[in-house]
Amino acid sequence: MEVVIVPDAKAGGELIAEAMAQLLRRKPDALLGVATGSTPLPVYEALAAKVRSGAVDTARARIAQLDEYVGLPAEHPESYRSVLRREVLEPLGIAMDAFMGPDGTAADVQAACEAYDEALGGAGGVDLQLLGIGTDGHIGFNEPCSSLASRTRIKTLTEQTRVDNARFFDGDIEQVPHHVITQGIGTILEARHVVLLATGEGKADAVAASVEGPVAAVCPASALQLHPHATVVVDEAAASKLKLADYFRHTYAHKPDWQGV
Repeated sequence: MEVVIVPDAKAGGELIAEAMAQLLRRKPDALLGVATGSTPLPVYEALAAKVRSGAVDTARARIAQLDEYVGLPAEHPESYRSVLRREVLEPLGIAMDAFMGPDGTAADVQAACEAYDEALGGAGGVDLQLLGIGTDGHIGFNEPCSSLASRTRIKTLTEQTRVDNARFFDGDIEQVPHHVITQGIGTILEARHVVLLATGEGKADAVAASVEGPVAAVCPASALQLHPHATVVVDEAAASKLKLADYFRHTYAHKPDWQGV
C-alpha cells in the first residue's frame, strides 16, 4: 500500500485526476470505478478541467458505480445514479450508455446484485477504482465486520452511516434508506488499481487503522493492504494519526518518476 500525503483536498484531487488522465491516455476505453460523497469531488473537478482544456479525452471512457440505495427511484436527486450523472458523467462529457450501475429498484434485489457483479467482470473489470472512507473505516457500503471476500450484495446501513448521509437529505435521517447495494470488498479488490482519498481530521483514526492496523473485518478498508496496487491519498489532517507519516513523505518524495501513482 502506497501512502501519499498532500497539503489539502485540492492537491489530492489533482494528483488522482492526473493518474486517471494518464490511464485514459494509455487506455482510452478504461473502466473507471467512481464513488459518491463530498470527498471525491475535487478529483472530478480536476479531471473535468483537464477535459475542458483538451489534456485528456474521455470520449471512450466508461464509468462503473460503486454502490446504490435500495428503493430510491433512479430519477431521485439523491440516488447515486443521479448524483454521478451530475457530478461525473455530465462534467466529463460521458454519455449514460457508458455507465454501469446496479438496479436499486429491482423486484429481486439479490439477483440485481449478482447481475451487476457479473457485468463488471464481463466488461473486463475495473481499471481504477476510486474510494472514500467512512469514519468507521467502511469502503463502499461495506460496514464494519463485512466479509473481506464479499461480493456485490445488499447491506443494512449502520445508524452512524445514516447520520453521516442525512446531510444529503435535508438533514432528515428518516429520508435516508436503510438498505443499499454495494460492491463487496472482494469485488473491489479485483480492480487493477485502487485509490482511496481521505481528507479531514475526522478520517484520521480510520486512515491509521486501515494503513497501519491489522487486516481485520472490523475495519473494512484495511483489506486494501492485500491489494497489489493500492494508493492511499490523504491530506495533512487525515494523516495526523499515522505513526509512519514521515516515512511515507520520504518514500513519495524519492519515488522514481516512471513509477507514477
